[in-house]
Amino acid sequence: MMTGSTFTRHSEIAWRGGQTRSTSRLIAEETAIAFTYNGSTHAVMMGTPADLEDFGIGFSLTEAIVGRRDEIRSIDLIPNELGVEVRMWLDGDCSASLAARRRAISGPVGCGLCGIESLEQARRAPSRVKDRNIVFRARDLLDAMQALSPLQTLNQHTRSVHAAAFWTPRSGIGPVREDVGRHNALDKLAGAVLRDGVSAGEGAVLLTSRVSVEMVQKAAMMGVPVVVAVSAPTALAIQTAKEAGITLVAIARDDGYGVFTHPRRVLLPDEAAPRLGC
Repeated sequence: MMTGSTFTRHSEIAWRGGQTRSTSRLIAEETAIAFTYNGSTHAVMMGTPADLEDFGIGFSLTEAIVGRRDEIRSIDLIPNELGVEVRMWLDGDCSASLAARRRAISGPVGCGLCGIESLEQARRAPSRVKDRNIVFRARDLLDAMQALSPLQTLNQHTRSVHAAAFWTPRSGIGPVREDVGRHNALDKLAGAVLRDGVSAGEGAVLLTSRVSVEMVQKAAMMGVPVVVAVSAPTALAIQTAKEAGITLVAIARDDGYGVFTHPRRVLLPDEAAPRLGC
């Protein structure tokens, strides 16, 4: 899964507290990652060179290229001097469908919608998450977010990457994936969940980033009923979460968080009686 170092040490002249000193710092690596399907390049992203098999599988799922893991017949990682090629071969039906809507993307880490060809693609209707009448206790979700930081191995070294994790009340935090790009981290998590055969509908996705519309769209493709994030959502992310049937929990801090959509899945204390109309 690892194709190279995820961080390297670099010299630094630090000016802090009015003092200057020469030191060094561990810096996260970033490289070009190309997704190819049946021999043709579909997307080129900038990301962290780790968990790239998960990245390829998760990207394929969240971009609706495949619906199941077994629709990817094989996957190989091909490093070269320019980056890494994630080479995938699809079964016949997926290959034909992809050819019909072929597009090229060049995606810097801060952007999740680069290269699309129409406004309709940007604002595509989200998948509807199955409602299994699952309810999570408010405190449990907060405890899960607080337990995530020590598990962010790369961020402990560099303080510069995002994380996405999957959590269930029964098993706690499962896969944790990190990347310089928040969309990449979520795609890697989607791939890990799909590869492990985990039921995404029984837990929550935990994010160390803000929640934009494409993050909600990707979570919907995973089938996750709850998304919890440390930062605020955008208005379009809230609207999309409503449409997808996702409970969106955001601005998660040590003292609590805000529930923006479908609050029925969060068991709040009795004194938190006001409910959203969704």
